[in-house]
Amino acid sequence: MNTQERTIAWVGGDFFMGHMQAQGFRTVRLPLTKPQALSYDEIVRHCGCEPDAVVYTDRSLPPPLLGVERFPCLTAFYCIDSHIHSWYPLYAGAFDLCAVSLRDHVAAFARELSPSRVLWLPPGASEYYQPSQVQKDFDLLFVGTVDPETTPQRCDFLKRLGALVPGLAVRRGDFSKLLPRAKVVLNIAERGDLNFRVFEALACGSCLLTPGLAHGQDELFEAGRHLATYEADNEADCAAQARALLADDARREALAREGLALVDAAHRTEHRAAALAGLLRQGFDDQLARQRLAAPNAARSASLRLLWLHWAEHCGDAALAARYLAEARRLGKRETRP
Repeated sequence: MNTQERTIAWVGGDFFMGHMQAQGFRTVRLPLTKPQALSYDEIVRHCGCEPDAVVYTDRSLPPPLLGVERFPCLTAFYCIDSHIHSWYPLYAGAFDLCAVSLRDHVAAFARELSPSRVLWLPPGASEYYQPSQVQKDFDLLFVGTVDPETTPQRCDFLKRLGALVPGLAVRRGDFSKLLPRAKVVLNIAERGDLNFRVFEALACGSCLLTPGLAHGQDELFEAGRHLATYEADNEADCAAQARALLADDARREALAREGLALVDAAHRTEHRAAALAGLLRQGFDDQLARQRLAAPNAARSASLRLLWLHWAEHCGDAALAARYLAEARRLGKRETRP
């Protein structure tokens, strides 16, 4: 089949969905605005046809696809929040393919699938984030939610840093409008993840000050050339790095220029779409869906049954819990079938 004829049921966040058409795929989105469960038949009804692939792009919700291990088409999971949800690798094992945002978690997913079926797919910046010729009226700026209940470590760090850097500004709002206004954009990774703010700040042509992160940051960017780094959770080091940047216009502007050039060359959403499209094409070529259906995995079904039982108890929605419980019972019957 020509890729021009292939339809993807795109479940969850849009991410780089808009660039998949340029890769030869037609996408039909099923947005998830709250926890819900979708069967293959429900996906078909929404699409108006049987899709060639179902791609779930992470919404940090309970598992949304029921019986994905039985779907008759290629399946893929784009995982973003594996640093938050420890059950993700188990669920991903029911799919044919998986793309993982955090490099250091790839191995856990590869154990559930296989290395050839798991792709490291880091965050990227959409075309929404662009340089803007606006006045840089913030010296050091953090943009994001700061709440002692939901982001306690971030809240504490900013309080400590603010005592050392009086010019620190904290704002909420449109990142694309706020980030270009900063001489230095501050990033905080509360869970140590390589987050979207790194790519979005650089895409806005801003000088970025970010913790020295794991998950491939040093493979994608060179500290001192594309961005500046500080020791995570060390307010004294962060303050010293910020002061040095603010005192050196040439260095700050060079970092911003080099960071933007690299994002434009390799880390826009169009680049991520091309990488996922390549993974999907390989899955079609290897006929992974046919292989999966021809050899049902009893151990996988047993693990998934426990996952459904867990969410039936903890999802907090009676109707959704009933669907999870029904799926667990169905898998239980399969286990006891002679």
